[in-house]
Amino acid sequence: MKRTLAAGLFALFASHAFAEEAVWAPSTFTLSNGMDVVVIPDHRAPVVTHMVWYKVGAVDEAPGKSGIAHLFEHVMFKQTKNIGPEEFTSIVQRSGGQLNAFTSWDYTAYYERVAKPQLGKMMELEAERMVNLLIDNDPKGPFISERDVVKEERRQRIDNNPNVILQEKVLGTFWKGHPYEITVIGKMDEVAALTPQDGLEFYTQYYSPENAILVVAGDVTPEDVRALAETHYGVIAPTGTAKSERKWQPVAPLAETQLITHTDPKVRQPVWSRYYVGYSQSRMPKDALALDVGLEILGGGMTSRLYQALVEQQQVAISANAYAWTTLHDQGPAVLSASPAPGVALDALEAAMMSEVGKVLAEGFTEAEVVRARNKLAADAIYARDSQAGMANLFGGWLAIGGAVDDILTYPDQVRSVTPDEALAAVRAVFAPDKHYIEAHLLPAEGDL
Repeated sequence: MKRTLAAGLFALFASHAFAEEAVWAPSTFTLSNGMDVVVIPDHRAPVVTHMVWYKVGAVDEAPGKSGIAHLFEHVMFKQTKNIGPEEFTSIVQRSGGQLNAFTSWDYTAYYERVAKPQLGKMMELEAERMVNLLIDNDPKGPFISERDVVKEERRQRIDNNPNVILQEKVLGTFWKGHPYEITVIGKMDEVAALTPQDGLEFYTQYYSPENAILVVAGDVTPEDVRALAETHYGVIAPTGTAKSERKWQPVAPLAETQLITHTDPKVRQPVWSRYYVGYSQSRMPKDALALDVGLEILGGGMTSRLYQALVEQQQVAISANAYAWTTLHDQGPAVLSASPAPGVALDALEAAMMSEVGKVLAEGFTEAEVVRARNKLAADAIYARDSQAGMANLFGGWLAIGGAVDDILTYPDQVRSVTPDEALAAVRAVFAPDKHYIEAHLLPAEGDL
């Protein structure tokens, strides 16, 4: 049988790709103290990414204590019983490593990326600050000094950024009455009022091995990681103080449609947006996947329906997109957004945008559009496996909100299974004409237009 070169190359590539998928299998186990461990082998370079995820975030904060989860992210780098001020960072950097941390509504994560021989040292450092963090009343000490740093961070990142100010207003309204209502960095007055005693109580309650997930990706074997983890983390006794039931709850439908406007001299380009209640992959996985596919077609890039219609054809916008926050534990917003071309009023942009959305709701997607969108999302997920740090983040973040390893492994197949009817149904459900939304306008100061 005659076989073309192209067909032969395709078969070779396909067999290699499927083989790679077959052997890409992270290992999991749990230490005797309840600490979960995920190992993602990647032997291409003698490098490892070491992460510790704590199942605590802004959603878990007590009333009036907003910002404490994020503040703790800062305090964790300062000083412990056996590590001097700023020494944690210098030890990692002297070894040629990189380190950082981040806080979400759902979790707090710490990571180091180092040469393979340094992995044991990273575990030693993280284990030390899991149990021996220094928190005291010294005005120049770790807690109070970092509280002032966070206050300045809020001034720089939020209070000085018109786009973030508007988003904070919108999300506070969107999640009104939900634990996500207050931004992760917290309210300025509540952060300023946090005491070392608040910090000590928070640390004692949540920073314990049974409330943590260890993720190690890189040039390691599960046996290597287990031995090191047992040595450094396995000896830490669980406190049992973290609450088993977190404050997650379904997000209520918006009770009314609202307009929120923010005007600032620093704004040079107006932005129009609408926020609808979307889906959560944690709570509604099939609906969330279908919505992601539908939004990829509607506003996922320069080939999307919205971009082609508003930017390329009608030339009423310089950008147009649609996306959804589907990776939080609870429902986040599904957003339509565009920025007007010079001389185009927001009312005209809104009319053009909603006209195109209306066409999609009425006419649906083609089979070809859905195949292309779901293949892109599946390919993006497979290509992401090429990033060691990216995989550590993906597994840690998903497990921290109660997901399973298998969900990530099967994601490409799951998203490829979304049908045109399912994608359309998800978009119609979210953007239905009877659904309330929050409209947001970011505008230059009067006279700056």
